[in-house]
Amino acid sequence: TSLATQPTRTLDSTDRPSSSTMAAASLTSRCLGKLAFRGLPSLAAAAQHRPITAFVPPSKSVRAPFVLRTMSATQAHEGNNVEHAMEMLAKADAVCFDVDSTVIDEEGIDVLADTLGKGPEVAAWTAKAMGGNVKFEDALAARLEIITPSRKQISDCLEQHPLRLSPGVDTLVTKLQQRGTDVYLVSGGFRLMIEPVAEELGVNVKNIYANTILFDDDGEYAGFDSDEPTSADQGKPKALGQIKEAGGYETMIMVGDGATDAQAKPPADAFIGYGGVVRRDAVAAKADWFVTDFETMIDIASKEKSK
Repeated sequence: TSLATQPTRTLDSTDRPSSSTMAAASLTSRCLGKLAFRGLPSLAAAAQHRPITAFVPPSKSVRAPFVLRTMSATQAHEGNNVEHAMEMLAKADAVCFDVDSTVIDEEGIDVLADTLGKGPEVAAWTAKAMGGNVKFEDALAARLEIITPSRKQISDCLEQHPLRLSPGVDTLVTKLQQRGTDVYLVSGGFRLMIEPVAEELGVNVKNIYANTILFDDDGEYAGFDSDEPTSADQGKPKALGQIKEAGGYETMIMVGDGATDAQAKPPADAFIGYGGVVRRDAVAAKADWFVTDFETMIDIASKEKSK
């Protein structure tokens, strides 16, 4: 049904959006306008259009306040410092992505556990780790002890269930690379499972910072490499510090869905939280910018890198 044919009604005080909601809807226009003056001229057009709002009735079976929809070049944004994050993305010379529930639309270790019949047990530990309720190294060790995957079991899992990319992430990575921004995959997951993802995205496997599973001579599980920076809590800031120093990067962004990703600022200059797969309120509360899709990031990355 088009907006023109939808019924209208007078809104009472319980139906009306709060002033903070209305303010959020205009934040994107202000941020994009400022970015346009800083070397992103094509964003000026988006900034010039006022958001068009429409009130869409809820389902007839549920009595609820009307929902405010914002229809503009971009959607309203959430975060502690959205403008700063947009500016940092516009000039970033390195962007680091978490993999599970960010680059891919699932948790790799949970997929592996499902194929081995240990899904619920492992998923519970994953939720604790991503929510920041336990130390990451404790959750990693516990999950691996539950599944003890062999090399063949991992290979069979990836063949039966290739990990799926989140919508738009391949375009975002391509746009970043085309403008000269280096892309890294920094994950608490497993290098063996991430390498096919990197290949699909066109990211050099040397740009993967992840955990290494150890196998014995027969290919059976023999533990994990605890020297990998991502194998422990506070590992992602350590990994990003190594990346920043080795690459001589001036501006670095971290993008991810979990508590360990939020820890990466600093050394990251901005943290962009991603909630397109699962929303974690603790992560949203720490993000400079919290997104549920990559569309506006793609728009920014499509422009020439600002100075």
